[in-house]
Amino acid sequence: MSDTHDPMADRLAHMLGWAGVALGAMQVAAPRVVARVIGVDDSPAARATVPLAGMRNLLHAETLLRGRKHSVGLWSRLAGDAADVTSLSAAMARRTGKRRRRVAAVTGVVLAVTAADVYAVLRARRSRQRVAGKEQGEARGVMSVRAAITVRRPRPEVYEFWHDFENFPRFMVHVDSVDMSDGQTHWRVRGPAGRAVEWDAAIVEDRRDELIAWSSSKSSLVPNSGSVRFDDAPGGRGTEVRVNLRYHLPGGRMAAAIARLLGEHPDQQVQDDLRRFKQVMETGEVVRSEGSPEGTRALRQALQRRAQPVA
Repeated sequence: MSDTHDPMADRLAHMLGWAGVALGAMQVAAPRVVARVIGVDDSPAARATVPLAGMRNLLHAETLLRGRKHSVGLWSRLAGDAADVTSLSAAMARRTGKRRRRVAAVTGVVLAVTAADVYAVLRARRSRQRVAGKEQGEARGVMSVRAAITVRRPRPEVYEFWHDFENFPRFMVHVDSVDMSDGQTHWRVRGPAGRAVEWDAAIVEDRRDELIAWSSSKSSLVPNSGSVRFDDAPGGRGTEVRVNLRYHLPGGRMAAAIARLLGEHPDQQVQDDLRRFKQVMETGEVVRSEGSPEGTRALRQALQRRAQPVA
C-alpha cells in the first residue's frame, strides 16, 4: 500500500531486457539475415559488427533482468543506441535506392528505442531519488505514509462520513476523540504505552466529494499533515480512498523500528484504520476477533492462543 519504489520502472526495464534478448539472439544466430534486412552490405565488416552488437544487447539484457538496480544496464543501452545510430547514419549516407530506405527505416526504429531507453533512465532515476529522499527523511524523523482501499459505497456517502471527523473513533482505534469547530480540529490520541497525545489541526483544503487536506499547528508535539482523496473506483465498484500522510517522529529510524514492533507504526495504523473504515461503511460495524481486535501487533500475536469453542 505504501511504497516509494516505482514498479513501472521495473516493468519497463524488464520489457527492454527481453527485447534485448530477442534482438541479440537474432544478431548472434543469423548475422547475415539481419544485415540484409537492415540494408547493410554482406561484407566482412558487417559479418563481424552485427554479432558483436548482438552480444552487447545480450549483455545489457542480462544486466536489466538480473535485479532491481537497472541503472548500469539502461545507461549501457543508451551508449549502444548512440553507437547504432552513428553507424546507421554513416551506412545510410553510403546507400542509395531501396537499401537507403531500409537503413532509414531501421534508424527510425532505433531512435524510437532510444527514446524508450531515455524514458526508462529518467523514470528509474526519479524512483531512486524518491527512495533516497524517504531514507533521508527517516533519518531526520520525517516519515510519510501512503495507503489506499476501495469501499463499495457511493463517493458522496464516503466523503460525508469521513468529513465528519467525530466519526474517526469508530474505526481509528488509537483516536479517543476529535472535536471540530470552524475548520479547526482538536485531536486526542492514545500514543505508545497508552500515553495520551493531543494536538490541533486545521483543514487547509476541502473539495466536496474529492479531497480533504489538513495540517497540524506548529506547536503540535507530533507535527503532521496529509490528505485523503476520493475517486470513483473502476467498473462502478464504489469509491477509492487514498490517504497521504506526512509526520515527524521523534527518534528517527530507531523510534520507527520500535513502533513497528509494538504495532504502533503509522504505516500499520493507517492500513488497519482503512480496513476498519471499509467495514464500517459497508456493514455498519467493525468485525473484531479476540485474537487481534486492533490490527497487526507483534507482541499481541506472540500471546495469542488457539481458538476455543464458545461456552
